[in-house]
This record gives sequence, structure tokens and C-alpha cells, in this order.
Amino acid sequence: MNLIVRNPGWHSSVDTCSKIIPGIVTALFCVVMFGCSSSRQVSRVSADTVTDVSGDWNDTDSRLVSEAMVRDLTSAAWVDNFTQGKGKKPTVIVGKITNRSYEHIDVTTFVKDLERSLLNDGVVNFVASSRERDQIREERKDQAREASEETQKGPGQETGADVMLIGNISSIIDKEGGEAVRYYQINMELVDIATNQKLWIGEKKIKKIVTQDKYKF
Repeated sequence: MNLIVRNPGWHSSVDTCSKIIPGIVTALFCVVMFGCSSSRQVSRVSADTVTDVSGDWNDTDSRLVSEAMVRDLTSAAWVDNFTQGKGKKPTVIVGKITNRSYEHIDVTTFVKDLERSLLNDGVVNFVASSRERDQIREERKDQAREASEETQKGPGQETGADVMLIGNISSIIDKEGGEAVRYYQINMELVDIATNQKLWIGEKKIKKIVTQDKYKF
């Protein structure tokens, strides 16, 4: 004779689960539908439009600083002194620009802004950076192996830079409650490669006041 022992609470547990599970499924469905129904709007603006969203360093800062630095650099007395003394326009190379700020800054973008401004100004000649030269030298090696003699570009024809532009970006942030002040200082120097003489020193400062919910800083 077999004895079957039944748990009187078993049926009640099943009934409870059968009531809860549909509710959970319904709630998840509503969450998914709500998430999918949210809309996003994208507006295209001119690349020169000033857009400050977070208050951090952005493309506008990079462009404005590079343009201001190059204006100061190319209008300084060293340009005429060099041209008169050497009988030619100075050849510039952009060296290392160091990010010493508290935030991530794409220094490459800033360097390219500097190079573009220098080229467009036309006061100085300009040569490729060390990293870019390595790539070009590899191309010349490949041409020496594969290209015809008439079209090969051999070694020893590079233009050496006369001066190097170096600098750094630093920042300070001061915040209290729902207000923060973001201060950036960009320092740049032009150095004679042959003598290590500093020919020009430039400085640009940016200050931004950011106001928002104090719990979001």
C-alpha cells in the first residue's frame, strides 16, 4: 500500500505564481515598448557653429585657440628677423603638444588645426611630423624596390625644419554646489632647432562657467 503525502500549500504556491508571472511579463512588455517608442532628434549645423554642451574642451576651443596662436606666431618679430637673416621663409615643424589637463583631450585634432592654420597663413613653410615622415620614408623604400627609375623618389631630398613648435594644454576646475568654472591655459613655444633658442612664446586662456544640478557634477 503506497502512501501519498500532499503538501497543502503546494496548490496555493502554484496559484500565486500563475498570478504573478503574467504581471511580470506585462510589465516587461511595457518597458520594452516604452523604450522602443522613445524618439531621438538630430540636427545638422555648420562645423563652425559654437556648441558647448558639457563645458569640456571641444572642437570650437581647438579651432579658436589654434587660429589665435598662429596669428600671434606669424605676426611676431621673429619672422622678419629670420627671413632677413636667412634670406628665406622659415620652415616649421609641429613637435609634441602635451595634454596636462584633468580631462581627455584629442591633441591630434588640435595639432591638425595648428598645421592647417599655418599652411593657410602662407608666412612660413611647413614640413611633416616625425610620425608622418616615417610613413613617407617607407613609401620611398617601396618605390626603390618596385617603381621605375624615372618615377622613384630617392633619399636625401627632404627639407629640414628650421624651427619646432611645442606646447601643452593645462586646466583647472573650481566647483561649488551647482556651479563650476573650467579654466584652460594653452602655452606654446617656438624653438630654433640648430641653437635651441626660443624665438617666440604664446599663451591663450579660456574660462567657462557651467551651471547645472549640483548632483550631476
